[in-house]
Amino acid sequence: MPTTGKVITCKAAVAWEDGKPLTIEEVQVAPPQEHEVRIKIVATGVCHTDLHFLYTSHRKGGFPCILGHEGAGIVESVGPGVTKFKPGDKVIPVFVSQCGECKNCRSPRSNLCDNSWWSKQQYDGKTEPLGRITCKRQRIIQFEGLGTFAEYSVVYDIAVAKIADDAPLDKVCLLGCGVSTGYGAALNSAKVQPGSTCAVFGLGAIGLAAVMGCQAAGASRIIAVDINKDKFSKAKEFGATDFVNPNDHDKPIQEVLSGLTDGGVDYSFECVGNVELMVSALEACNKSWGVSVIVGWNNTEMMSVSPAQMLGGRSWTGTVFGGWKSVESVPKLVADYMAKRIKLDEFITHTLPLEGVNDAFDLMTAGKSIRTILKM
Repeated sequence: MPTTGKVITCKAAVAWEDGKPLTIEEVQVAPPQEHEVRIKIVATGVCHTDLHFLYTSHRKGGFPCILGHEGAGIVESVGPGVTKFKPGDKVIPVFVSQCGECKNCRSPRSNLCDNSWWSKQQYDGKTEPLGRITCKRQRIIQFEGLGTFAEYSVVYDIAVAKIADDAPLDKVCLLGCGVSTGYGAALNSAKVQPGSTCAVFGLGAIGLAAVMGCQAAGASRIIAVDINKDKFSKAKEFGATDFVNPNDHDKPIQEVLSGLTDGGVDYSFECVGNVELMVSALEACNKSWGVSVIVGWNNTEMMSVSPAQMLGGRSWTGTVFGGWKSVESVPKLVADYMAKRIKLDEFITHTLPLEGVNDAFDLMTAGKSIRTILKM
């Protein structure tokens, strides 16, 4: 290809500092080095984690950066040592890599990878790895080793999943984070059993995907919990059977759910990233066998709970990327979508150009979107 081995100049949405809107800049994307793949990003979802990092995490040392970690695209070129990909392949870059060789990758009990971007990439001496993209003579950090709010990106080959040639990239990009995370939280992390009762806290894309996972697992009752009543009709599309707005009650939501379910749900999922809600989700579970899964991201606050909440048999667990081993599982999830076994189109409420990235954040914070897709 004419761009192979050359620096590509393209557009990207750059976060220069925390708490400030992104700006569209001209950036330079270097050729891929050993075991790296340069991808032409076709579409990317806008995830709440991007918003959290920019406006809530108050990270020092993570800027300037290119956010975005829910993309899909086409391989433009590959570096030395890359054998599983070639130019023209359709791919989804993944923030949880799968080298296939480390202790975690070899274990069926984990989907984490010891060779992910946080341990392998070059560090700037602070908190985040540096990437292959520069802007105004500054090296730009690629968020989660990806940086999909750009027309091109370079990622490690162990963080790339090859998908079907006929997969629509502006739909399957959602499998790079949100949908896979929520769906897998129910199927893999909680291992929801047929006939069980579930409660899902937060009806964003991840929460709705958790609802979809609970339905796929055969749950007989799925209670959707959110303070935005406008999301309840959407939750019903994904399989929710009951709807509870905490603002409609004068007692804690865990007490409400316990009363509705004769002592608590079998499984609960916190899909917001609110530490108080995480505790509420735990306490909404049956005290003897309930399982609560932390799905929402929060790395800035601490949780506080009495050990007595756990002694009876309740369990608390978390999930990253829904427990899926990324490189091998994402192509299967794409195939499930193509076979109409899982939903993706229904998550998409808005489609914008890259220049609309700040509008996408506004829609999210206003509760007016489920997922916005940026098309390059």
